Amino acid sequence: MSRLEGPCGSARLAAVFETARSEGRAALIAYLPAGFPTHQTSIDALRAMVDAGVDIVEVGLPYSDPLMDGPTIQAATEIALRNGSTTARGLEVVAKVAATGAPALVMTYWNLVEHYGVENFARDLADAGGAGVITPDLTPEEGGPWFDAARAHDLDRVLLVAPSSTDERLRTVTSSGSGFVYAASTMGVTGARNAVSGSAETLVRRTRAVTELPIAVGLGVSTPEQAAQVAAYADGVIVGSAFVRCLLDAPSAEFGVAAAASLARELAAGVRAAGVRR
Repeated sequence: MSRLEGPCGSARLAAVFETARSEGRAALIAYLPAGFPTHQTSIDALRAMVDAGVDIVEVGLPYSDPLMDGPTIQAATEIALRNGSTTARGLEVVAKVAATGAPALVMTYWNLVEHYGVENFARDLADAGGAGVITPDLTPEEGGPWFDAARAHDLDRVLLVAPSSTDERLRTVTSSGSGFVYAASTMGVTGARNAVSGSAETLVRRTRAVTELPIAVGLGVSTPEQAAQVAAYADGVIVGSAFVRCLLDAPSAEFGVAAAASLARELAAGVRAAGVRR
């Protein structure tokens, strides 16, 4: 079955993780802000990354006060906002990427969804072919309206856990979310690091004890070796800042897209080299 012939709605994520599991590997998940460095280049880069082996795409909605983002992603979102990126244009990016058949998630601060209108956002994201939303600053206690709208439009609700999460909190978060669990490998802001936090494997093990959802690790992965390390114990490997840096450092959009695609191929080889332990 080709990607274009695959399942619709939230079932897309489940299908990708099941395929990866059957191949004895983790899924590769990539993030870029919509509209960075330009609207069309963000589309071109994400599509090239999918062609190079990325399984799931996170389309970031640029926000003027990105408290959880490190300097690399902050710089990218500032560029995107200066170039006219909006929530509506971000959904256009989702539509273009979803047309490849790869599941396209939105990564966004909750304020943007609330401003757009919860029901309107769910409807428009579903119409764009989106698979769901990652909401890093939305708690289960405050997520009722979004959870209802997401279920009504067959969208997954991806929530975050962290090394500081208690076992009780892990149960609360995982029972409220769907699609997969985003396990932040370290406390603090996003950004590529020289090594993935040693707490990541412990967090995955603790989270797996309370849920059957796939668990993907993010915050810090930037090299094939790190991807292989995380893929040995997680269901998904999330890479963001390293892809953003490819475009920030490039002398032109064309070189940036090529660099992002090259990194995607290397990371895809990394997750395939590891073999997932259960």
